[in-house]
Amino acid sequence: MATLWNKGISATKAVEDFTTGKDRELDLRLAKFDVIGSKAHIKMLQKIGLLKTEEEKKLQRGLDEILEEISSGKFKLATDVEDIHSQVELLLTKRLGTIGKKIHSGRSRNDQVLVDLKLFFKEECEIVRDEVVELFDILQKLSEKYKDVILPGYTHFQIAMPSSFGLWFGAYAETLADDMLMLRAAHSIADQNPLGSAAGYGSSFPLDREMTTKLLGFKTLSYNSIAAQLGRGKTEKALASAIGQIAGTINKLAEDCCIYMCPNFGFIKFPDELTTGSSIMPHKKNPDVWEILRGNCNMIQAAQNEISMMTTNLPHGYHRDYQLLKEVIFPALEKMHVSLKMAKYMLENISVNEDILKDSKYEVMFTVEEVNQLAAAGTPFRDAYKTVGIKVNKGNYKFCGKRDSNGRITVSSLNHTHSGSIGNLCNKEIKKKMQQAIF
Repeated sequence: MATLWNKGISATKAVEDFTTGKDRELDLRLAKFDVIGSKAHIKMLQKIGLLKTEEEKKLQRGLDEILEEISSGKFKLATDVEDIHSQVELLLTKRLGTIGKKIHSGRSRNDQVLVDLKLFFKEECEIVRDEVVELFDILQKLSEKYKDVILPGYTHFQIAMPSSFGLWFGAYAETLADDMLMLRAAHSIADQNPLGSAAGYGSSFPLDREMTTKLLGFKTLSYNSIAAQLGRGKTEKALASAIGQIAGTINKLAEDCCIYMCPNFGFIKFPDELTTGSSIMPHKKNPDVWEILRGNCNMIQAAQNEISMMTTNLPHGYHRDYQLLKEVIFPALEKMHVSLKMAKYMLENISVNEDILKDSKYEVMFTVEEVNQLAAAGTPFRDAYKTVGIKVNKGNYKFCGKRDSNGRITVSSLNHTHSGSIGNLCNKEIKKKMQQAIF
């Protein structure tokens, strides 16, 4: 097998296969970033005199050709090549001769893969950011559209107080704004250049790390060479935590939708083509999409713990254990993308029940309104609470508050005016919160 570390003695095939694992498959995701990192590195090598100007130009053209092959889908790892780094260097050497062997001066596979991963994670954060914003926008639109439609609020799965579809949709929008802060933090951690840390202890070459930082578009450096290596695993964990937060939000939304779709509630519905049926029960309209979303999001949330367990008790410096992190974080990111897109797709096709209150069992959720009215009129709160409670226990409670011309209780019928209530959703303020969180 072609390796960058070959010294004339090859490992056995069993060892090669075991240690390589899924690297060859997963490394294709990093191919673009590996070439971009190499382009910046050789430009720096030319500046400090380790490459001649003409050599650097030839290598840049060679790397551009490989980049084009990657973009067109023609790039592949040869079956006898260990990883993406080996493949790129091998291609350059085959096509350009011995100058291809010069691109590794001043770096190790350790900082090379760190650069690849940092650039990859930055891009992934930005993609997830855009997907979250799209979901946020649809939630805000739905919140405004249905702001006047009452939705029963529940605690302990018992009918509690009046909510609204506006409040419900808006709640998930604001939660995503909080989640964006976590994603921004993960992006900031990834946005630090590790190139030049080599195997964790720097290099005797006069590397210009500030130059490669600028060329690669990193905001700053991972200054300390050991600290740069310590970032392996911590960056993955931070990103897993961030997408885990987002997944937790979607998980709760998915569970709500599964419950609200149930005929026993009947609060929302989706077109038949977005639900699934039963092999024997012709009436079924199952929430399979939301159930899969719920499961996917639980798997995403598990990634952080898996990464924590894989990196626990490792001393500083590189260890091959870190290779396995790709097998956790890469699939989690894929599930995140799919989940965000599907959640948006489903919400774009949601219908809400505007006649929920026709069912008399929801009358009791207005007891607090009546207690508050009595208290506002001068009755001590505990006395008002007892008075209304007796009516409920006797089974003769009926809300005596305002109703519209059709006899319906609406959001405007209720005196909810404070910030964040059903009568004052603060959607503009929530949008501002998201805008401030976006990086």
